[in-house]
Amino acid sequence: MCTQLCEPRDSIQSRRYDLSEARLRLSSLTEGTSIAVDAVRTHKLRSALTILGVVIGVATVMAMASIVSGIRDQIFSTLEVVGPTTFRVFRFFSQTPVNPDALPKEVRIRPVLRREEAEAIQRLDEIHYSAIWTQVLERLEYEGVRTQLTSVYGADDRFMEILGGEIVDGRSFTLAELRSGTPVAVIEVEAAGRIFGQVQPIGKLVRVGGKPLRVVGLYRLPENIFQPPGTELAAIVPYETARRSFRIDETNALLFLIKPSEGVTVSAAMDATTLQLRRMRGLRPGQPNTFDMITSDQILSVFNNLAGGFFLVMIAISSVALMVGGIGVMAIMMVSVTDRTREIGLRKAVGATRREILWQFLVEAATLTFLGGLLGIAVGIAAGQGLKSLLGLTSGVPVWSAVVACCVSVGIGLTFGLLPAYRAARLDPIEALRYE
Repeated sequence: MCTQLCEPRDSIQSRRYDLSEARLRLSSLTEGTSIAVDAVRTHKLRSALTILGVVIGVATVMAMASIVSGIRDQIFSTLEVVGPTTFRVFRFFSQTPVNPDALPKEVRIRPVLRREEAEAIQRLDEIHYSAIWTQVLERLEYEGVRTQLTSVYGADDRFMEILGGEIVDGRSFTLAELRSGTPVAVIEVEAAGRIFGQVQPIGKLVRVGGKPLRVVGLYRLPENIFQPPGTELAAIVPYETARRSFRIDETNALLFLIKPSEGVTVSAAMDATTLQLRRMRGLRPGQPNTFDMITSDQILSVFNNLAGGFFLVMIAISSVALMVGGIGVMAIMMVSVTDRTREIGLRKAVGATRREILWQFLVEAATLTFLGGLLGIAVGIAAGQGLKSLLGLTSGVPVWSAVVACCVSVGIGLTFGLLPAYRAARLDPIEALRYE
């Protein structure tokens, strides 16, 4: 009966041994950390230079993660304003813009997008919104005060369905202004403040790319719209006005923006648009489309590919700094082993095992790089917040980058500290005690 209820003596002894072993390892960890901190205090300059490489690498990774994450979040927010169902039609879509003065043959044979095509698509039952848009980079000027090159959109009177925002003063375009290409403009509020100051803009003539346009409205963008630095949206003009007033890149800067009707899927709306364009262009069955159609998901996928490549490049650059930091850790640990040879011999003489010596120096190396990782995180957070303010991004430093930075920094310490720790563990205690 007792043999069934009582725990075997061997099992109890095994548990006691495991508990003792765990306590011994914890004691070794605490002792190794204490020795590492003492070594950092004793050799401040040497340790600081060793840690610096880790700090630079970790901070670079976090800053780059902050930029990529912030821009991605802004693009997500913008696509939410535009609507995930909105799709675009281009003459030719490429991840890198083609040279409009030296178009490849496969682009030249494609017709340029026309306003009549967008209007025909608008009349389809499956389509809620369809309009031709363009974007040019021009300066705004009023009485000698002018902006840098900024974005000017050529659109229709329903542009807020795409961009969001609101008219805060004045009005949008009339149908007659849209049709005739009247020289009028709706100015973005911040751009108007820069060139007009305290002057009431409504009714004034502003030069856009040297062309005089009358201001009919003031427009405020939604706070979450993404604009690359240096190319903020400054004005919106009727598409026909933009076509007559500015030089338009008909391949890269001309597109249809299309939204399906309520209850119509994106796929069905795209099919209806494709049939309409093929019919209007006289394409026979079997002939390829002479236009490209892109959804919001595809645009985001393109950005993710570009951002992923950019992030990999930055990781490779920061890895060099991390590698330098790791080599510095190895160097300082080699010096530490040499300086403390007699100490190692004495510890071995009083019973320290190879495992304990190995563990001591591994913990010391990991502590050095962990301190570098913590400092790098602090610098990375500060840099990320600075870039956030400078670039007008809404998100801060991603939490995952801090976690990865800590893990990587400790991993570097363990990896590059392994050889010095192994060398210390292999020292002969008698020879070590004779070392001067």
